[in-house]
Amino acid sequence: MTRLTVAAAQIACQPADIDVNLASHLAMIEQARRRGVDLLVFPELSLTDYLAQPDCAALALGRDAAPLSLLARAAAPMAVSVGFIEGDAQGRVFNAQALLAGGGIAAVHRKLNLPGYGSLREDQVYDAGEVLLPADLGQGWRAATLICADSWNPALPWLAALAGANLLLVPVASSRGAVAGGFDNPRGWEINLAHTAMTYGLPTIFANHCGQRGGFDFWGGSRILDARGIALAQAGDGPGLIVAEVDFAAGVAARQNLPTIRDSDPVLIHRLLQEHLLGTHLSCAKA
Repeated sequence: MTRLTVAAAQIACQPADIDVNLASHLAMIEQARRRGVDLLVFPELSLTDYLAQPDCAALALGRDAAPLSLLARAAAPMAVSVGFIEGDAQGRVFNAQALLAGGGIAAVHRKLNLPGYGSLREDQVYDAGEVLLPADLGQGWRAATLICADSWNPALPWLAALAGANLLLVPVASSRGAVAGGFDNPRGWEINLAHTAMTYGLPTIFANHCGQRGGFDFWGGSRILDARGIALAQAGDGPGLIVAEVDFAAGVAARQNLPTIRDSDPVLIHRLLQEHLLGTHLSCAKA
């Protein structure tokens, strides 16, 4: 599949109401199907909404939960990425994104970089993920998921590309004013997304929430970028579906023209990290 028709579903969720949000997902899936979409991405925590203090005991789902199974069956043969609170057998809870394909769950990404700044306190709510692996979509496409703050850790997009990703899914819950000091979230994301897509030659699907609720002002702005970091489609500040085609061969050409991963030298980075950690350890010992 040289070209992939991809979409971002920008939705205004109902806080803590999985049933209502599930209905919104199903409606968006049907709309995407009519437009010939191969891969549809929903925002971070799209099944529960992004909540400052979620009732994880009530909202957490296992990977075999009925809402995920229903969405997987409804979407097939389309692949769909949905956000949910994942609960495991050990009682841990994760901010997670499930990639549904082939009528089931193809992969789950657990958020790695949990924010604990501004009005964001995920580090006090969720357990952190520990794995970053691209998922095989077939026909050579390999998609890596970075949930919101994951993409602000410079090492994580690099590691995703190093692992062979050629498509990046970035589900987020970005709100104006969530970061202190007057940080401009819409402008920050514009720079972040264009930089990552261009630097690593990764077509990117960025899906954000929209609307005001729970003290959050979600600004929308979902977009699809090509492997040069150029926006192919962009949403406004209200609910909607944006669709674009990403080209496999164009991504290969972009990564050949700017061979960032080929020349990244992870062995060097490993050595420098070891030296840094050793220097930090020695400095602490002297203190």
